[in-house]
Amino acid sequence: MSGKEFRFFLSCDINLPVTFRVERLLGPLPSSPTKSPNSEEINAELYVECALYIDGAPFGLPIRTRLESGGASYCWNELITMSTKYRDLTAHSQVAFTVWDVSCGKDEGLIGGATILLFNNKMQLKTGKQKLRLWPGKEADGSFPTSTPGKVPKHERGEVERLEKLVNKYERGQIQCVDWLDRLTFKAMEKIKERENCKNGNSSLYLVVDFCSLEHRVVFQESGANFLLPSPIASTNELVTVWDPEIGKINPSEHKQLKLARSLTRGIIDRDLKPSSNERKSIQRILKYPPTRILNGDERQLLWKFRFSLMSEKRALTKFLRCVEWSDVQEAKQALELMNRWEMIDVCDALELLSPVFEREEVRAYAVSVLERADDEELQCYLLQLVQALRFERSDKSRLSQFLVKRSLNNIELGSFLRWYVAVELYDPAYAKRFYSTYEILEENMKLAAGPSGEEDGFKLWQSLVRQTELTAQLCSITKDLRNVRGNTQKKTEKLRQLLSGLLSELTYFEEPIRSPLAPGVLITGIVPSESTIFKSALHPLRLTFRTHNGGTCKVIFKKGDDLRQDQLVVQMVSLMDRLLKLENLDLHLTPYKVLATGQDEGMLEFIPSRSLAQILQEHRSIINYLQKFHPDEHGPFGITASCLETFIKSCAGYSVITYILGVGDRHLDNLLLTEDGRLFHVDFGFILGRDPKHFPPPMKLCKEMVEAMGGAESPYYTRFKSYCCEAYNIIRKSSNLILNLFYLMAGSNIPDIASDPEKGILKLQEKFRLDMDDEACIHFFQDLINESVSALFPQMVETIHRWAQYWR
Repeated sequence: MSGKEFRFFLSCDINLPVTFRVERLLGPLPSSPTKSPNSEEINAELYVECALYIDGAPFGLPIRTRLESGGASYCWNELITMSTKYRDLTAHSQVAFTVWDVSCGKDEGLIGGATILLFNNKMQLKTGKQKLRLWPGKEADGSFPTSTPGKVPKHERGEVERLEKLVNKYERGQIQCVDWLDRLTFKAMEKIKERENCKNGNSSLYLVVDFCSLEHRVVFQESGANFLLPSPIASTNELVTVWDPEIGKINPSEHKQLKLARSLTRGIIDRDLKPSSNERKSIQRILKYPPTRILNGDERQLLWKFRFSLMSEKRALTKFLRCVEWSDVQEAKQALELMNRWEMIDVCDALELLSPVFEREEVRAYAVSVLERADDEELQCYLLQLVQALRFERSDKSRLSQFLVKRSLNNIELGSFLRWYVAVELYDPAYAKRFYSTYEILEENMKLAAGPSGEEDGFKLWQSLVRQTELTAQLCSITKDLRNVRGNTQKKTEKLRQLLSGLLSELTYFEEPIRSPLAPGVLITGIVPSESTIFKSALHPLRLTFRTHNGGTCKVIFKKGDDLRQDQLVVQMVSLMDRLLKLENLDLHLTPYKVLATGQDEGMLEFIPSRSLAQILQEHRSIINYLQKFHPDEHGPFGITASCLETFIKSCAGYSVITYILGVGDRHLDNLLLTEDGRLFHVDFGFILGRDPKHFPPPMKLCKEMVEAMGGAESPYYTRFKSYCCEAYNIIRKSSNLILNLFYLMAGSNIPDIASDPEKGILKLQEKFRLDMDDEACIHFFQDLINESVSALFPQMVETIHRWAQYWR
């Protein structure tokens, strides 16, 4: 629901009894405890009488709470359900609460009473906790207006009342929860309350009542009426809020006119229609809309009107299908006929047709038929999202599911990754059945089929994939055992090597080779204990060296206790953008290392030999000194080879653009790594799409040491860096629809920064592409962005820049 919408129930439609909870009494009782004839003190025994009054007259029988003799505090916490229903209430309905004491003997002692209206001055039903001030010695008055109002008059309200009102909003979810800030706030509020009580004297007695809340607010309306009660006309220019119950509903006359217009244009009339110059401009503008944009009524009508002339424009199909009224059988039938005759769309647009917006099976099947044209390399780029798209299918054994399985049988890498992507989603209770069905289809078909190379049968092939799961289970067990080992990282590493050489020696040499989960084309034969270590970290990730079938080795990191699905997505996007840049002959020496989530809180990462910038600066004092050690050249720039510096500049440019577009946060010198050949790359993507644990993050993730390694902000190498950034940004912008479609397919996933608010996250991503600008304007925009971020890294007397500079500390 957007911030501009107001959703509500009408009181006349709610067939539920009036319900509230009498919680507790606050403040001292008006008199000291009663004494018995034997001079023993008797604690007061209290109950609350609740009576409903409608327009000043009692309605139904009053209800009493149980007796409570709590001593210092009286807490009933009792749910009261009246015999009257919400639909029977009027605008002046009120509840009268009277507190009685029965410890006095035969005559019940009156403590006090208070009355509260059920609807506020905006005609909305009151919800949440209400703190009512009791009138001492007075029975609650149900007449209208009452002589015992429970709400404190505005002129008497102080800071405590204001804070209590905010707490009420907080408890109803109208104020966002921020755990650490909430704890500080509530502590400060307690101190304010104590100070106010000492200052004013804590003599008043209050009754706390909690009125039940429904899913939406409840607005008063009498049964049978089609309007709200008119507010009395005031002599002042006071604004009166009136809720329109027809807000958001379709205008029947407009809907009928639209139906008639479409009905007339279904025949031969529209076949020869051609758009005018202005209409053609409007259509071209609509076709440039990102896939997240919702078309309005006029835009939908325009595309429908010229649907026949648009059939040769492949970009127009997805927009046209958004215009169709699928509930109209005849219109849907014609749309499907046109779809099959339309110019064949690109794979990028086919991904859009697999989003939750398109529910028709025929449309989704058409999208799959387009995907069949993609080669295995391209399909693997989108496989993660295609598995997530299974959530939006109408059946468990959908055309998409069968297509993915069919392609996986001919390519072991696709088969292995499909199995893992599906297996991880089995933990999602809402869609476990859907993903398990795909898993079963893959297993059955692979066991029956011959291997892709024809060298091994399908059953053995499937078993080789199952052994991957057995391997990760053993690695999880090792990680758990090592966490229980007391001592430093060195001792844990010794224990790891001891386990691999002793009790778990079967991991040193596998009985049969296992396909590497990260690279299924590589067969691994065992772990090398002497080259396996543990990282110094809270989760104690393992760094393992595996022997390969061809006599080489490969190094991987295994982590248990961390959800790698978000890292997996970001690295997939880095790999995709690297591919897009290379297709335009721009190689920025990116390092899209492999990441595979093998469970909700476990996974593998490819180990790339490198050092963090924090380590490099500590040991070598600068990036230049570090690169000089491996690539010295007396005649080269800054004493290093030109090719090494070029690699560093290009990789800095590539990751600066990609981290900006994806909104990667929490960047520091420990998660920026540098290889010996000058390739810089980022790791640890716990915050994306604009989220950042640090305040005032700069727009570009550049640190001062990176700029200094290029010779400073005035050097020609830094100018070259900016040029690469702008070129890469414009190349990636051309594929904005592809990237947005891929993220849209992830909307239903359990990736934290997407699941929290998918719509907001995708809109943030869309903003980064600046689709409102042309390429030339974007060059100026991005250069300004870089200049702002770099200016923040050097001393300047500007407050905002100072804040950005703090980010890297």
